[in-house]
Amino acid sequence: MPEQMNIMDEVLEMYNKYDFNKFTATDVRNALAKDRLDYYDYAALLSPAALPFLEQMAEKAQKITRRQFGNTIAMFTPIYIANYCENQCVYCGFNCKNKIHRAKLNLDEIEREYQAIAATGLKEILILTGESRSMSGIEYIGDAVELAKKYFSLIGLEIYPVDVDEYKYLHERGADFVTVFQETYNTDTYAKVHLAGQKRIFPYRINAQERAILGGMRGVGFGALLGIDDFRHDAFSVGVHASLVQKKYPHADIAVSVPRLRPYINNAEENPKDVHEKQLMQVMCAYRIFLPYASITISTRERAEFRDNAVKIAATKISAGVCVGIGGRSEEEKGDEQFEISDPRTVDEVADALRKNGLQPSFNDYIRLI
Repeated sequence: MPEQMNIMDEVLEMYNKYDFNKFTATDVRNALAKDRLDYYDYAALLSPAALPFLEQMAEKAQKITRRQFGNTIAMFTPIYIANYCENQCVYCGFNCKNKIHRAKLNLDEIEREYQAIAATGLKEILILTGESRSMSGIEYIGDAVELAKKYFSLIGLEIYPVDVDEYKYLHERGADFVTVFQETYNTDTYAKVHLAGQKRIFPYRINAQERAILGGMRGVGFGALLGIDDFRHDAFSVGVHASLVQKKYPHADIAVSVPRLRPYINNAEENPKDVHEKQLMQVMCAYRIFLPYASITISTRERAEFRDNAVKIAATKISAGVCVGIGGRSEEEKGDEQFEISDPRTVDEVADALRKNGLQPSFNDYIRLI
């Protein structure tokens, strides 16, 4: 009996076999008629043949979202505590070769930021650092997590991938959730856009969610930075990756995000692979129909009107009151931002918009017992 493939091999095999041009309107109709999709159906919904069916996809996605999540939309905010990075990623403002103002918050500064965030009523945060072990070590991140427990019920991390024992340590300090973006699943493009640093190691990154679960994290998030390579292939791979992890670890919460490339420092060129809003909505609807139980996050990379529409259809989590520089909530920013945001609304403004759309903003759906 042949040895079972690991998740990375399965994802890459399906990535390489995916030909989105072979799908027809009939394939899309068949997929929309099903209660549960297989990989072929999911691939059809991401194909160009599905774009004329976007309204039907949105209707189906909305019904699934309301059935599984009700009218509740979870609210959170990210906090960047450092922007030092050892990777040379050509698409990122934190690129180690970029001449930007680098900074790192100390624990007193982090606590003041926490206090400012907590004053808005939010109970969920996502702690981010640049990918630098030397400047943002595991103990530093652990201290930030431990401190966050004073103010927040749910603590997520978006940091450099680490080993199982390190995820275990961060979980013991209070972290609940880990998000790792693969950026692109095209291994050739991956090598071309990650010129130096630990991030160049494709297998170590793609297996990070598994290590996080094995380290005790109760949830993991997936995503590709749409626009680095062909977005249909990358979106297809995100769904495949998330579904395989969900099957292997059914106790874990699964989430997906839909970030697109945004303007960033030292970037002056237009991207020929830009993903437009109609295509982004197609991706979100396909995610929802294929992964009915997964949380879907819509970030401030997108404009307010699009985000307000996304939460009515497929998204279940939305960021608000966002600052993507280092600091900036309790005092002046200490370091440059990673990218430009499109939706600068406050927590109250986003919550009010949700209520006007008949949705219920949720500041807390998790009780921390220890």
